[in-house]
Amino acid sequence: MYKYLVLFVLLSCGLQGYAGNVRANEESISEEIVSIEAPVVENLSDDAHHHAPGWSVIPFALLLIMIATGPLFYEHFWHKNYPIVACVLAVMVISYYLFVLHNTHAPVHAMAEYVQFIALLSGLFIASGGIMIEVDKEAKPMTNVIILLIGALISNVIGTTGASMLLIRPFIRLNKNRIKPYHIIFFIFMVSNIGGSLTPIGDPPLFLGFLKGVPFFWTLKYNIIPWVFACLALAAVFYFTDKKNKSDYSFGESSHTPSNSVTFVGTKNFLWLAIIVGAVFLDPNVLEWVPAIHYDGQKFSFLREIIMLSSGYLSYKFANKEALQWNEFNFEPIREVAFIFIGIFGTMMPALELVGNFAQSETGAAMITHNTLYWGTGLLSGFLDNAPTYINFLTAALASQGGSINEMADVVGFSNGEFSNSILSLKAISIAAVFFGSMTYIGNGPNFMVKSIAEQVGIKMPSFFGYIIRFSIPILLPLFVLVWLIFFFWGWL
Repeated sequence: MYKYLVLFVLLSCGLQGYAGNVRANEESISEEIVSIEAPVVENLSDDAHHHAPGWSVIPFALLLIMIATGPLFYEHFWHKNYPIVACVLAVMVISYYLFVLHNTHAPVHAMAEYVQFIALLSGLFIASGGIMIEVDKEAKPMTNVIILLIGALISNVIGTTGASMLLIRPFIRLNKNRIKPYHIIFFIFMVSNIGGSLTPIGDPPLFLGFLKGVPFFWTLKYNIIPWVFACLALAAVFYFTDKKNKSDYSFGESSHTPSNSVTFVGTKNFLWLAIIVGAVFLDPNVLEWVPAIHYDGQKFSFLREIIMLSSGYLSYKFANKEALQWNEFNFEPIREVAFIFIGIFGTMMPALELVGNFAQSETGAAMITHNTLYWGTGLLSGFLDNAPTYINFLTAALASQGGSINEMADVVGFSNGEFSNSILSLKAISIAAVFFGSMTYIGNGPNFMVKSIAEQVGIKMPSFFGYIIRFSIPILLPLFVLVWLIFFFWGWL
């Protein structure tokens, strides 16, 4: 497997050395950082896109280290000061871009992407907080497996964030007498990440591919077998793990006999969820009539974000108070996510730029195969935002075949197999971007939010490194190797 990790090794270990040669290769290297939901604009002036040096990734690395070590070694300081730390590091990098590199393009894109990100997460978090789902069953392993599989399926309808926010509280309540960290971890694996692989609504990278020209049902057609394989494999591992949990399956009330019923309170909030999910499609780059902010030749949405935030506010204002109380709803989880990801979006610009430039360089393009695309996209998606990572590798894959990410006809042709090995390459990028988002707490937006909700109700979650060492490496990594071997290396299915 080593030779298929070479792309990741070069990207992660050789970025700084490569960055020194970026300016010398400006004629052959694309000078763009692709935004989450706006098309790349060509022929921009060189002054708008001065490149960041390799050392500028230090604030991003420092933030990741503090996210990993703060709750473990200096918990009081971290919980009190993480908003300040995240904002200061973000301001440092943004200021360097604005006042030293004179690059306004990247910070504006990062700001727009953050607003889109937090508007969607906030809307879904608040609206789902007003829906109480009570599962009156014994918390047996098979019951939990069924909930996780249903959650994985629902993720493709209301997104991984929507499904996570809707189901995490009832999942915790169902297992309240026997809840362990592994319950939450497998929920993150299956509902918050891998579940959303079948539609563009499921996860941001797939939606971004849809906006660029990948047909809506392409992911369902080509991702469904790996999705079934991964979900069933994780369900099996969870079942046998949960079976070893000898805690009481019952509710701890001798007089109570479970009715095996499922009760919904606050169902009117499903309407607000539907409005928020529907607003996702109001993209001014696809629908000409949608109003937009025009900057640097590009269109940035604002109507969509207003609808999402307004729906979240109204869903809370008119929510069923009993549902909010039963869910122990408060704004701390979304507050934590908002501040942490200010830091991530603000500091990861140099890392994304260096990765994107390398992937599109002559050296990087020469290494493009469906195998390197799988591991490169995947391993970086666990630590960088998986949506721009998806686009950077799709751009490189298209460029290596003479296509352009800015030509919808090329993207459609790439999706339809009109380029050499293009379907397998796109499948590798799509599967890896979504699956590997589960490798860390910051790999996908819902991960950190689910962790925060679990900690709010008293569940002691593993640290950043504990998550990776105890769960990602022994459980996910072997699964992802099997997915690669079966669907890409051997190509059996």
